[in-house]
Amino acid sequence: MITDSFGRVHDYLRISLTDNCNLRCFYCMPEEKYAFAPASRLMQVDEIETIAKLFVAQGVKKIRLTGGEPLVRKDAHKIIEVLGSLGVELAITTNGVRLDELLGELIAANVKSINISLDTLQSARFYEITRRDLYHRVRSNIELLLEHDIHVKINVVVMKGLNDDEILDFLALTEYHNIEIRFIEFMPFSGNKWTSNQVFTLKEIISRAESGYTVLPGTPRPNDTSKRFTIPGHVGSFSVISTMTSPFCDTCNRMRLTADGKLKNCLFSKGETDLLGPLRNGENILPLITETIMAKAKALGGQFSGVFEDIVTGKLDNRSMITIGG
Repeated sequence: MITDSFGRVHDYLRISLTDNCNLRCFYCMPEEKYAFAPASRLMQVDEIETIAKLFVAQGVKKIRLTGGEPLVRKDAHKIIEVLGSLGVELAITTNGVRLDELLGELIAANVKSINISLDTLQSARFYEITRRDLYHRVRSNIELLLEHDIHVKINVVVMKGLNDDEILDFLALTEYHNIEIRFIEFMPFSGNKWTSNQVFTLKEIISRAESGYTVLPGTPRPNDTSKRFTIPGHVGSFSVISTMTSPFCDTCNRMRLTADGKLKNCLFSKGETDLLGPLRNGENILPLITETIMAKAKALGGQFSGVFEDIVTGKLDNRSMITIGG
């Protein structure tokens, strides 16, 4: 088992397949002329398989594919097929645009739950946020997943004054469908122009939810990153990822592998360890993995703690969200 100095067992690996994306969400990829990593710098299918097998041999039980947008890779279907054969829970976080094209491969790989990033239920606002006119395709693909009995989680980054007025609209989706809405507090990353006054907090989200519904606490799950809630009479549920106001670091079991083969032991970690270079040189990368996780900070990458209003984004040392993989 891969364990850090605080005794936390890490059995969940998030693998970013690319820093490329077919949307241009301003809080994730701020610049339209973003320079994507060349294909030669990205992990190839056989390299992803080799690294994933090593993690699985060390006790990893779940692998999630992320990006950028993971499904824009031309060989995404091969990666899904390879990882689907490893006998672990395989999940994916996607913007939903290409799900209809790869649904067969996802079903064959036994993917039972898919997270879809969708910050608005208004087509005009979707265009404002993503700079792409693809809202109706995403909504259609959500319906497609539900028709195939695939559990859908919708990730909503809530930003004050932008989409906080849609919280009740998102909750309405859970009445008749087995959907989990996951409201996410806006987090700071390189280049996303984060300011504390944009954060719509856990307390504010629950207050807004209670303005329209009866809200009850849900049943916690091991290593949950979110606080779960239910609404009586609704088939689905909702949760809040409260990284800024009530972080969940004590039970963290996650490791992140960037598309260019760097291991991050925390979403906010300053450092990262190159696995791809040593792998291509024929070196044993297991010591690099164990050392990186052992060096993990107790909380939030050791970069900030306490009151989120005091965070100075210029002092944060991290990648942009799109190059981490979320």
